[in-house]
Amino acid sequence: MEPCLENVKSSRKSKEEKKLLRKQIKASHVLLKHEGISTVSQPTQSLVVANGGLGNGVSREQLLAVLKEGGEVETLVMPPHKPYALVTYRSQDCAQRAHALLNSRQLCCGDHSVALYLSFIDSVVSEREACVSLPPGLLVAEDYVTPEEEAVLLDAIDWSSHDDDVTAQKALKHRRVKHYGYEFRYDNNNVDKDKPLPGGLPQPCVSVLERCMNDGHVSSMPDQLTVNQYQSGQGIPPHVDTHSAFEDSILSLSLGAKTVMEFRHPDGRQVAVVLPGRSLLVMKGESRSLWTHGITPRKFDVVPACDPQSRAAVTSDLSNHGNLTLSKRGTRTSLTFRKIRFTPCDCAFPSACDSQRPAPASPPSLPRCPSEAARLEEQYVHRVYDSIAAHFSGTRHSPWPRVCHFLAALPPGSLVADVGCGNGKYLGVNPDVITVGCDHSSVLVQICLERGHLAFVSDALSVPLRSEIYDACISIAVIHHFSTQERRLAAVRELTRLLKPGGRALIYVWALEQEHNKQRSKYLREPQGPSGTASDASVVDSIQETGRPTGNGQLYKEHPAGTEDTSVQVSPGKESSTKLSVHTNRTAFNSQDLLVPWHLKAGGEERRRKEGEKGEGGGGGGPRNTPEPCSNADLHTSVSSPDPSPKTGPVFHRFYHVFQQGELEGLCGRVRGVRVESSYHDQGNWCVILEKTTGDCL
Repeated sequence: MEPCLENVKSSRKSKEEKKLLRKQIKASHVLLKHEGISTVSQPTQSLVVANGGLGNGVSREQLLAVLKEGGEVETLVMPPHKPYALVTYRSQDCAQRAHALLNSRQLCCGDHSVALYLSFIDSVVSEREACVSLPPGLLVAEDYVTPEEEAVLLDAIDWSSHDDDVTAQKALKHRRVKHYGYEFRYDNNNVDKDKPLPGGLPQPCVSVLERCMNDGHVSSMPDQLTVNQYQSGQGIPPHVDTHSAFEDSILSLSLGAKTVMEFRHPDGRQVAVVLPGRSLLVMKGESRSLWTHGITPRKFDVVPACDPQSRAAVTSDLSNHGNLTLSKRGTRTSLTFRKIRFTPCDCAFPSACDSQRPAPASPPSLPRCPSEAARLEEQYVHRVYDSIAAHFSGTRHSPWPRVCHFLAALPPGSLVADVGCGNGKYLGVNPDVITVGCDHSSVLVQICLERGHLAFVSDALSVPLRSEIYDACISIAVIHHFSTQERRLAAVRELTRLLKPGGRALIYVWALEQEHNKQRSKYLREPQGPSGTASDASVVDSIQETGRPTGNGQLYKEHPAGTEDTSVQVSPGKESSTKLSVHTNRTAFNSQDLLVPWHLKAGGEERRRKEGEKGEGGGGGGPRNTPEPCSNADLHTSVSSPDPSPKTGPVFHRFYHVFQQGELEGLCGRVRGVRVESSYHDQGNWCVILEKTTGDCL
């Protein structure tokens, strides 16, 4: 399987030749392990070029120019987001020449460089993916305005003016925005229809809009314009434009640089649409009202390579891996035109329509007795985790370092109980100890069993294991799900019951203080303006949040992916102080007892089979070797994936009691026969290590 190096003699290889050989062998092993590509020792017409892919920032034009030094290239396949390319030469002699000339060649790609490593393969199989059709009602008209019209339109947008009486201009984190006709308000995700901005739309836009009407793209003249300016690397999360704010047809004119916009259907279908400069995007019907659309923040897009023989590439066809390249983003200005809606929307897509959604359900109250506490936890903890288990497991791969250190320090042969083991990511951390896990969720326990771990279904308040036989116990992100202090205390007592005298337990709970010793936890998002709720069309990133009971009684709210949550507003009254609020994800807590949203991705079971079965440290919900907050809060930016935008699904809510400083130590101090060995704050969690000193822990 090692690369052929016929031009390198088997004896007296130089230091550079030995280094090259090692690099080639390593590249071949990596390709086989991660991509299933087998290299061969004998020369052939085909080569795999490690580090020479679109995923490394190498464009087709750059790579092809280098490869032609070896001779005539017959085919070049560059799969999207992959760090390699596959090339076939017209003859075997050309391939051998390229192999000898180009191995370890440094290729400069903008602000970085890569070293190419070539190995022979039997053949190149280019599997063309099925070409995906555009969403119904979507149209891209290229070259809709002339370069001269483009210049006039850009000049009409005066970014230096800050006269908010005429236009509304905002500098958001990911772009700057200007509104004409009506201002889109980010505080309520709508427009104030009784307060139009004076001046109307810029005059140069009128002739373009009249052309749109003549071409049948709109039936009436738009009266609202939002201008968004994106610099390279900027984007916008997936969103559905607010139904109640605007009529059906939406026009978006792209000026300046080319970009790629991703459209996603709630059932998981995805279409990447290339928007060239001076093109017009028309969204009507299903494409406007049901599919989300967004722009992934990045500096390069994968696009079809321009064919000099044809007028333009098909904007939606990214399926031909033999014709893809990179397009560097520049400054793009979008002019998005809409018609204000003055009547409720009655579209055929009620699941995405804020005009047709039922009134929100009232959030639950804090429990007043043990039976109410059990019912609250059943509805807002147990049922939720069974519903989200596959998706939850797919985002929980990297064990926390300090938990691993606790387990690794145990003597070989120790017995360990993981109470609330989830998907079992800690059950195999130390192979020299005997670990058993339990969890209330039968679905999560099944995942543990499929991974070869010993686990069973159990309530953390009554674990069917013998007392005083375990050398260590861990409880990671469990006790904060109990809704009363008495039940949290009972959970600690049950944990310590299992320990033999001298045994130790590690407990993690979510902290009220997400900033400690001037260090912000990774859970908190970086400070920013209101841009999180804006869209490419400067309309709502999310449909306004409402709630309703599901079939099993859970409260959930529907959001498009990539949106932010807003807290449930409780009407003032005698019981308002006991109502649980809905936490806004990745923000500081404003109460200790709350509901935390979990945005369920569609297709979670299939994703678990593909990703979750890779084992600990596999791809998924975060960068590798970076611990997830054991708060289990839903960080839906799966940035380790080439496609960071999730598929849409319902939003479930889980009960949490977040602990304030000293509360966990005080709780443990109420258990007889144990002492708090140490306590610390770890990425937004309070943590204690207990030692059992006697056999009486009641």
